[in-house]
Amino acid sequence: MTTAPAAADQSVGEAFGRRAQRALLLAAESAAARDPLLFAAALCRAQGEAAAALACLPLTGSLESDFPAIEPRVRDVFRAAAAHGPAPLVEEARTRAEEDSGLVSTRLLVFWNGDRKAAEDYLSRAALRPYAEVLRFRRTPPDRIHRQGQCPACGGPPGIASRRDGSQLEGAKRRLHCALCGEEWTVNRIQCPACFEEDPSKLPSFQADRHPAVRIEACDTCRRYVKSIDLSLDARPIPEVDDLVSISLDLWAAEEGYTRIEPGLAGL
Repeated sequence: MTTAPAAADQSVGEAFGRRAQRALLLAAESAAARDPLLFAAALCRAQGEAAAALACLPLTGSLESDFPAIEPRVRDVFRAAAAHGPAPLVEEARTRAEEDSGLVSTRLLVFWNGDRKAAEDYLSRAALRPYAEVLRFRRTPPDRIHRQGQCPACGGPPGIASRRDGSQLEGAKRRLHCALCGEEWTVNRIQCPACFEEDPSKLPSFQADRHPAVRIEACDTCRRYVKSIDLSLDARPIPEVDDLVSISLDLWAAEEGYTRIEPGLAGL
C-alpha cells in the first residue's frame, strides 16, 4: 500500500541533523575519534537531505517498487561517503555512485532481502537508512524478513544498546537501537542479542576507566558483542553517535576475538 507524504515526515530530516550536530560537537572534544566523527557528521547531513526529499514522496515499503524514486538519494549518500569517508571506503563508494541503475538496485535488494553474505554491506545500509527511517516515521511496514531478535519496525540488526533507569519495580532498562531505521526496543538485560544466550556466566561485560558510561556486552557462546551506553549517567548522548568516541573499546574487543553484531555509524 502506498503511503502519502505527511507533515510529520519532515521531522525525520531533523533527526539526522541532530546526529550531525552531535558528531561535530564530539569531534571538537575528542582528538582520537575526530576523523570518524567528522565522517559521521557529513554522512548524517547527506542522509538528512535524502530523508527530507523522500518525505515528499509516496512510498510503498517495497524497495523494488520504490527504487526508481529513491535512486537519486541513494547515489547522493554514496557520493557523501566517497567525499568524506575513510580511505578504505572511498573507492568503493565512488564506484557504487557511478554504477548503472540495474546493478545499484540489485545490490540494494540483496541487502534488503536479508542475504547473510550481504549483511555487512555497510554502504547499502548507509544508503538505505533515510528510506528505512522515513518508512518508520510513517509506520509503513517494509517488505523485509523480520527474524527473532531483530528490529520490530524494519527487521534490521541492532547497532548499539543503551541503558537507563526505570521504575523501582522495573529496574534498569536495556534497549537496542536499530542500525537500519533507528527504531528502539526493550530487551532482556541478561541476553545476547545475536544468539539469545541467557547464561550470565557466558555473557561477560567489559569497561575502561576512560569511558565510564560505555561497556562491551559480549557473548562467549557466539563471540559477538554489542556496545552499550549508560544514559542514566548523562541523557545528552545520542548512542549511535557517541559510540564513535570509544572506538578504542571496539579495537580491544576485536583483539580479544569478539565480533561486533553490526558496525557502527562510521562503519567501524
